[in-house]
Amino acid sequence: MTQERSHSVRLWIYRSLAVLVIVVFFTVRALTRDRLEVRVAPAEHLPLVSTISTNGRVEPEVNYEVHSPIATSVKAVYVQPGDQVAAGKLLLALDDVQARAREAAAESGVRAAQAALEAATHNGTQQERQLAQADVARAQLERDAARRSLEALTKLNSAGAASLNEVAAARERLDAAEGNLHALEQSANSRYSPAEVERARAALQDAEASLTAARDVVEQAQVRAPAAGTVYSVDTGRTEYVEEGKLLLQLADLHHELVRAYFDEPEIGRLAVGQKIQIKWDAKPGRVWNGQIERTPVTVINLGTRSVGEVLVKIDDADGDLLPDTNVTVTATISSEANALSIPRDALHAENGRTYVYKVVKDGLQRVFVTTGTTNLTQVAILSGLEEGDVVATGTISGQPLQEGVPIKVVR
Repeated sequence: MTQERSHSVRLWIYRSLAVLVIVVFFTVRALTRDRLEVRVAPAEHLPLVSTISTNGRVEPEVNYEVHSPIATSVKAVYVQPGDQVAAGKLLLALDDVQARAREAAAESGVRAAQAALEAATHNGTQQERQLAQADVARAQLERDAARRSLEALTKLNSAGAASLNEVAAARERLDAAEGNLHALEQSANSRYSPAEVERARAALQDAEASLTAARDVVEQAQVRAPAAGTVYSVDTGRTEYVEEGKLLLQLADLHHELVRAYFDEPEIGRLAVGQKIQIKWDAKPGRVWNGQIERTPVTVINLGTRSVGEVLVKIDDADGDLLPDTNVTVTATISSEANALSIPRDALHAENGRTYVYKVVKDGLQRVFVTTGTTNLTQVAILSGLEEGDVVATGTISGQPLQEGVPIKVVR
């Protein structure tokens, strides 16, 4: 009997221990199996700057391009790229033999046109005027002789010594002489019509324009700096033959430059005149130039596979080190807050047009709707919904979606 009772006690103890082990096992399992491992971040006050970056190209505010005025050869080059020159300095010289020959021909053309206009406005050349005066004088003598002959025949006819036919013939000779005299006097006084005078005047103006152009070419053959600046491109050399219109060199004041930046179409609406710009050039690591937007896009163009708007950026601190036609990185500051309550952008979610986050409350997650402000690539400002020190979930270790009501394990 005693043995049976002892056996029963041991059996009861064993069974109790087994039940206890099972309870502990399932309790531990219940506490650990459904805990979602999540990454978290605090809501804290930080400086928050929203920027947009793109590519751009440097260009001078005023660029001076010197082109060859004629097809000729280069006699001498007096500068090299990088030289700083004063206004009026001789930069290079072209062979101007043909240009001077054209200038001489143009001068001759002007003198001929001047003589033609002089003749047109004074009824001919001096020789023509002298000949006309001689013709008029001769015609006057012929008229006077015809008049005397008519008078004599008229008297003879009265005395019966001359016939009426002779008197009529004498009268016809007088009329012819007076007509010839009148024609010669008219010709002497108005040899050229008003239209002919204007044509001669236009020919002179054309000849003078040709002379001005020829002299301008001769002057341009001696290439001088149109303004003070830096010669940043020389595209020819001594003895080289150049075609008319060929680019010879470029000069600009590198302390006054612009950047033509290309922002993608969706970002154009965030740009405004006066926004701050930072400019970086890979050739000078660590250097930063500052500027501001001077002109926003007026149209959208295709740049390769991109639809972009051109933005002109005025460089505020150009120092001559940023070379024209170089490719740079342009960063526009869209907005800035010195002390914004912010969280990582990864913590944001959206539903039906509303934005929310998962706030860590004890060992779980609670959905909280928030209002956002300034946003950059990594952070977003929270205007309402959270307070400093609140902790939000940014994601899970396993990749499972965040949800309310699930126990979590915070992973730092």
